[in-house]
Amino acid sequence: MRADHRRLREVAAAQGGIVLAAQAAGVGLRADGVARSLRRAGWSRIHPGAWAEPGRVVDLPLRLRAWQLRHPELVASHSSAAAAHGLALIRPYGAELTTPGRGRRAAGAVVHGIPVAEEEVTVVAGVRVTTPVRTVCDLLRTLPLEEGVIAADSALARGAVDGGEVEAALAASARRPGTRGARRALALTDGGCGSPAESKARLEMRAAGLRPESQAEVVTARGRTARLDFLFRAEGLGVEIEGFTWHGTRAAHQNDAMRFNELAGCPEVRRLLRFTRDDVFHRPRLTVRTIEAALAALRAEPSRPSRTAGQDGAPLRPGTGEGGGR
Repeated sequence: MRADHRRLREVAAAQGGIVLAAQAAGVGLRADGVARSLRRAGWSRIHPGAWAEPGRVVDLPLRLRAWQLRHPELVASHSSAAAAHGLALIRPYGAELTTPGRGRRAAGAVVHGIPVAEEEVTVVAGVRVTTPVRTVCDLLRTLPLEEGVIAADSALARGAVDGGEVEAALAASARRPGTRGARRALALTDGGCGSPAESKARLEMRAAGLRPESQAEVVTARGRTARLDFLFRAEGLGVEIEGFTWHGTRAAHQNDAMRFNELAGCPEVRRLLRFTRDDVFHRPRLTVRTIEAALAALRAEPSRPSRTAGQDGAPLRPGTGEGGGR
């Protein structure tokens, strides 16, 4: 290995696998031939002026570190910070950063011009990112309402933020654009939702005037407590949202089928509907119409006899006070 490339490897090792073009020129590569020399040696261009060492995967964290290496004032924010904190987004947005100066579009990144206080910055995997609370506020302000609610639901469900903290942070920066919409979106959040598909389903039902209980507790026929994604308790309609279309393993599929049967046998549940992620995101109107039709059918049915057990364990016959056994 040439001495200059060996020195470059040493520089990259100290910078998480990244070297800047200016640094490459500084160790002896000709300034007008840096790109050609690095490419021949197997380096990958991250963005103009920044390169990844041979064998290094150019993923989002590496791209963010490269930006911050060139511009230390930049803080990863919005969707990039959401990815760092493990928050759910229903579509990728690429690299997003924030600077106290003017926002701009750069090669492969969007740079927002918004003030960032030092207490709103943390470090994740070597990348300076906005804190979870600041990240959720940014997402609520900039994303379409539905996407912002889904992201905030994810943060609440993970325990990354508290609703009161987000509300207080929005109030403290009330003059920033999008704050009114952010507060409206925050009011629609539910930290009990376990997946983006559940959040989407809840929002679709709400838009149709339906208000089921979320993460409703029910008791199975065996006396165990279970949770339904949604329950219209008065009508006895349960709704389950499958987060994935494939269960991954045979055991997971078997457990899911057993859980469904247990839920369907709960005394509080007269009917149970299941929808996939594709149903919720790609066929939302059909999903809501199916729920509405089930509710209408259940309301039209005569009330069922009480399923409270008598002393001998058999269901009581209505009006007799006696068990159904002979």
